Amino acid sequence: MANYMYVYSGGHGVATDEAERNAQYAKWGQWFAELGSAVVEGGAATGTGTGTGTGTAKTVGPGGSVSDGGSRGLTGYSIVSADSLDSAVELAKGCPVLEIGGAVDVYEAIAM
Repeated sequence: MANYMYVYSGGHGVATDEAERNAQYAKWGQWFAELGSAVVEGGAATGTGTGTGTGTAKTVGPGGSVSDGGSRGLTGYSIVSADSLDSAVELAKGCPVLEIGGAVDVYEAIAM
C-alpha cells in the first residue's frame, strides 16, 4: 500500500447559499465514508469559494519573486491509501468535485 495525493482544481467552488453548501459538504462526507479506511487525511479546501481556485494564495517563484494568487488554480487536497496508482485513480472517480466541473490529479506521495 502506498499513499496518494488527490489535488483538486476547477469547478464552481463552494456554494455561497447555505443549503447548497451543506448539500455539497454532505456529498463529500458520503464519498469519504465510501472510501472508508483508504482515507489517510481528508485534507482541506483552498480558495475563497468563488470557483477561481486562487483565493487566498501567493506564489513564490525563482529568485524569491512573489505574485498574488496560486499559479495552478488548486481548490483542495486529500490523501488516500491504495494498492497502486490505478487503484487510487479508480477511487477518485467518485469525487464530488467532478460533479461541479472540477478535476482530480492523482500523485503518489513518496516519503522523504
